[in-house]
Amino acid sequence: MNILHYTFFQNALLGSLLASIVCGFIGTYIVTRRLVFISGGITHASFGGIGLGVFLCFNPILSAMLFAIFSACGIQWMSNRSDAREDSAIALFWTFGMSVGIICCFLTPRFMPDLPSFLFGNILTISHGDLLLLAVLSLLLLAIFTLLFRPILSVAFDACFARSQKLPVSAIEYMMMILIAMTIVSTLRMVGVVLAISLLTIPQMTANLFTYSYKRIIAYSILLGWVDCLLGLTFGYMLNIPSGAAIIFVSIIIYALLKAIKVLIFKFNQREVSPS
Repeated sequence: MNILHYTFFQNALLGSLLASIVCGFIGTYIVTRRLVFISGGITHASFGGIGLGVFLCFNPILSAMLFAIFSACGIQWMSNRSDAREDSAIALFWTFGMSVGIICCFLTPRFMPDLPSFLFGNILTISHGDLLLLAVLSLLLLAIFTLLFRPILSVAFDACFARSQKLPVSAIEYMMMILIAMTIVSTLRMVGVVLAISLLTIPQMTANLFTYSYKRIIAYSILLGWVDCLLGLTFGYMLNIPSGAAIIFVSIIIYALLKAIKVLIFKFNQREVSPS
């Protein structure tokens, strides 16, 4: 394929691999800890940072990351208080970020050609700076999960038990929320604000069909995430449709097919062992 000779497509392939690694680590924690709704709130809150960056002529990715980290820590802080519910805290920062982003975009006097790519994603526009961010984050996550795997695993499955074992649960929760925010922002170029949470959940759901091991879910979701990205890129190129949406659509189709196959195999095995 001649398209493989182009630098932007090579960047997309490398970016999809790095994003799959990052989302494999963080997405497994999100699904296990049941933080999908919180992650969705952080994702949409990051739009406020994008709007501020555009309005202030600042790097939108950097401003989005700062805004996402602020929102993540704010949600975690409010969720730990007895006078605020977690879902209310999520709604507060979700709507605050979206409103700030919309206002800043409306007040920006110049045309914003990159805005659709932040909202809906376009992996073909990924830059060397985005690749560097993903590479650094991948190495950081690899180091953190290698050194702190047991404490993270304990907090992910049962924070109360981890607290009874004298583990620094609060510190780990804040650290993971910050890493979630950084991961979300690092994938905005790929699938955008609208679809970012899908990269952090669907490969893990698919991996969970075959294993319940935390380590294996991480490994399988990295592999599945990269396959989703490669197939989505291919279909997006062939059909001339947005690559971000194509990646998510392919990942959902793969999950549905594998889920259906697993159900059929289970029913077939049940019929085989049932008495005649």
